[in-house]
Amino acid sequence: MQRECSRKAGRCSTGIIALCLLWSPTTASADTIKATLSTAPNVPPPITRTKPATVVVEMEAKEYVGTIAEGKQYKFWSFNGTVPGPMIRVRVGDTVQIHLTNSKDNSESHNIDFHAVNGPGGGAAKLNAEPGEKTGLSFKAINPGLYVYHCATASPSIPAHIANGMYGMILVEPEGGLPPVDKEFYVLQSDFYTKEGKDGILEFDHKKGSAEHPTYVVYNGMAGSLVKNPLTAKVGDKIRIFFGNAGPNLVASWHIIGEIFDKVWSEGSLTTPPMENVQTTLVPAAGSSIAEFVVEVPGTYISVDHSIFRIEKGALGLLKVEGKENPAIYKGLE
Repeated sequence: MQRECSRKAGRCSTGIIALCLLWSPTTASADTIKATLSTAPNVPPPITRTKPATVVVEMEAKEYVGTIAEGKQYKFWSFNGTVPGPMIRVRVGDTVQIHLTNSKDNSESHNIDFHAVNGPGGGAAKLNAEPGEKTGLSFKAINPGLYVYHCATASPSIPAHIANGMYGMILVEPEGGLPPVDKEFYVLQSDFYTKEGKDGILEFDHKKGSAEHPTYVVYNGMAGSLVKNPLTAKVGDKIRIFFGNAGPNLVASWHIIGEIFDKVWSEGSLTTPPMENVQTTLVPAAGSSIAEFVVEVPGTYISVDHSIFRIEKGALGLLKVEGKENPAIYKGLE
């Protein structure tokens, strides 16, 4: 079964800070559990159960005004009130039950297309919900890997729903799970196309989106989100990053300045042998990548989209590493 976590942000037994949903025998049978969800950059705890289960995932489409860059507000569309939406973690063989509520306060219809689903539209047609409605979908997690999910409602257009922030990732662990690491992080890149709206609040600009000229290219829904709240680790930590690219248009050239990825599972595939010793990895729109590396030297490492002018649009994050210096690996010369 899933490790038990608190309803509020807190420390799970794995040591990973996550926003979790409580599972208990009073709320589910031995074979049915509530999903443990996390908000970026946190990751749900590893799965320890050895048999498949029915995993219940509660999702809510929510439209809200939030910060997209310093001093700039934007009218986001989201899942569960965050951009990106929560990360979901299941295992091969699980039956995943999605319950989507479209808030009555919303102005648009919404649904979810899961790239982990084998079925027409990734389940989107089964999950179409008008404001105030609730819909459901059950699917079998057949293929291990890291997958994007996003809204795919045609009104006003599928690109508009993605461009406004309706995306996230679902990890389908293979049998036996993933090898343990010291730190796991959830990072999702996306591009935003904005124009001035009412009361100074930015809103989606379809013309910029169609021309593929983004105003912002960001990590986890906001320019500077991983600068203001950097990822942290200690020297010697083995780090695993679940990296996604929601697009809707740009291909990401993901690179961490001062680090080399020891292993990269390209396209989020967990059944293909990883590439080794990778400097920069391409992540297509609506694609993903899993990278592992060990940090040997303390200091601040910068994550970027190495289509480098995108730094000016917000595609920049920090990883701060504490610990003893390692002059055998890295030192200055007089």
